[in-house]
Amino acid sequence: MSLTETDSPAAEMEARRLADRIETAADRLKALRSGIGQVIFGQETVIEQTLISILAGGHVLLIGVPGLAKTKLVETLGIGLGLDAKRVQCTPDLMPADILGSEVLEEGSDGRRAFRFIPGPVFCQLLMADEINRASPRTQSALLQAMQERRVSVAGADRALPAPFHVLATQNPLEQEGTYPLPEAQLDRFLMQIDVGYPDLGAERRMLIETTGPRDTKPLQVMTADELIEAQQLVRRVPIGERVVEGILSLVRAGRPFESDQADVRRHVAWGPGPRASQALALAARARALLDGRLSPSLDDVVALARPVLRHRMALSFTARADGVSLDGMIDALAARLG
Repeated sequence: MSLTETDSPAAEMEARRLADRIETAADRLKALRSGIGQVIFGQETVIEQTLISILAGGHVLLIGVPGLAKTKLVETLGIGLGLDAKRVQCTPDLMPADILGSEVLEEGSDGRRAFRFIPGPVFCQLLMADEINRASPRTQSALLQAMQERRVSVAGADRALPAPFHVLATQNPLEQEGTYPLPEAQLDRFLMQIDVGYPDLGAERRMLIETTGPRDTKPLQVMTADELIEAQQLVRRVPIGERVVEGILSLVRAGRPFESDQADVRRHVAWGPGPRASQALALAARARALLDGRLSPSLDDVVALARPVLRHRMALSFTARADGVSLDGMIDALAARLG
């Protein structure tokens, strides 16, 4: 249904209600974004893309060197959104039970023994998995089920996770010794891979002054978990035009070497994005429109989100590395064809 083309008074009324809800949600999200910006300096794009991922109901992989406020961002998001947030420091000896929880045998006052489940840190609404690539493949697999199914299996019993549930994982691109690279199946579960870069001079100057002074700015709660769930449901109701749908499909399918009609893709891409990339782009484009208070997404949203949605769902060939081709450059070239 289009917000500009309605075929009945009832449909027109529904479209107006939807527009009002989008406007109200956008105002609340604007306040949230502003509050985060008072604590996290010089990372406007990272903040925007992280909020888009959460609005779309997805998980985020944050990649950056230490000291770029990745942990601070997760803490600030948890407070601003009113979510129960927890943090896990991933290490090679971290076991699945350390994340999921375990059953312990207890003896009651009457002498009877029974197992009691002690939930792990995954039973929260916002889980930060710090340096996720340092966790063993077994532990990564346990987290994979939680991310995909929003439930975990412990001692043969399925246990649902709280709603909403989001994983914000971090990864250090420099130190690779003692790490376990995330498998493609788990990478695909992240809606976005967001590269966190250094702040510009002005932002770093402001950070230097405000974080070493006598007062420490504290984030404020702007939304509740229920309001976030309502916003996530609203994202799925944002109408998306046929032109945007075709643009998403064209972009994703063009990145597959065996389907693309582009010679550079066939030469430089080892494997391309699957259907989950199309779903992620559609949801993220809608969420970006909602964040900006627009009634529907455009191709500009698809182009803006192409890198974080596709970069962990594609791999370059050895030929590409020899030719000096970068993955972001390849994605930019594919996205530029949408215009």
